[in-house]
Amino acid sequence: MHNDSTAAPKLSVIVPVYKEEDNIRPFLARIRPVLEALGSYEILFCLDPCTDRTEDIIIEESAKDPRIGLLVFSRRFGQPAATIAGIMNCRGEACVVIDVDLQDSPETILPMFAKLQEGYDVVTARRSSRKGETAIKKIVAELGYSLINRISDVAIPRNTGDFRIITRRVIEELRELGESHGFLRGLVSLVGFRQTFVEYERDAREAGTSKYNRYLGSLKIGFNGVFGFSTFPLSFLLWTGFGILLLSLLAILYMLVTKLVIGENYPMGVPTITVLVLFLGGVQLMAVGVLGEYIGRIYDEVRRRPQFIVDRATNITLRDRRGPGSGA
Repeated sequence: MHNDSTAAPKLSVIVPVYKEEDNIRPFLARIRPVLEALGSYEILFCLDPCTDRTEDIIIEESAKDPRIGLLVFSRRFGQPAATIAGIMNCRGEACVVIDVDLQDSPETILPMFAKLQEGYDVVTARRSSRKGETAIKKIVAELGYSLINRISDVAIPRNTGDFRIITRRVIEELRELGESHGFLRGLVSLVGFRQTFVEYERDAREAGTSKYNRYLGSLKIGFNGVFGFSTFPLSFLLWTGFGILLLSLLAILYMLVTKLVIGENYPMGVPTITVLVLFLGGVQLMAVGVLGEYIGRIYDEVRRRPQFIVDRATNITLRDRRGPGSGA
């Protein structure tokens, strides 16, 4: 069954999911009263294929309510791609991105939507607290946002995730970008328009465990922010190399002056040479790694491979089956 209604709902709810069978029904029970208060809506689950009953439960619920839609991808593309897929295929006058684990409070949608009615195009939920997160993850997040905002070409709000409401004009601008790396926080900041925040307390997960690596998941997102929205690392390497060159020239000049003028007798400094070679080798490897990050992203964009591929859909008329990057 496909939802072919021509009337666009007021709000589309984009919910990326993967192995979340215990959270689907609690999530729907929490969010439905909120959405009923807003008027017409659709809920679009974007599912990476998994072995539990997540898909079966969503299909059961969609059979009862045609406002619940489902996209299932051809393989696991990851949460950022799933989120972009939902945005590309939603029909609402606006859409909200929210996690299914109830860490992001559905009730926060009401004040966010109210801000939208004041004329804002983007309303981001900013975390005043982060319950259920390890100290290491909080530290990594804080350092990551500090670094990204210092070097990024656009301002990326701190203490935020993908939980935000965006209007149709922002959705259409995102459709035109066509980037292969879907760092939504950076893309929305890049698009611009009027943006504001709503504070909320982020709760612990309702059930199950996070599918992100507790240590490397945030780092991967951070790399997308650093390398996708800034060329600072390239400039940093240039000036680092220039600084090392300058120090080396000064050291050579110092040794020549002290040897010729003072008559200093320099022994063969094997330890000094070893440390210097290791230092320069480390700088060179770091430079190659940074260049590799940029070249890898250029390679992805040149290949124009799709960010996602939809295998099947329920209660949804597809607008975009292959996603940004496919050239379709």
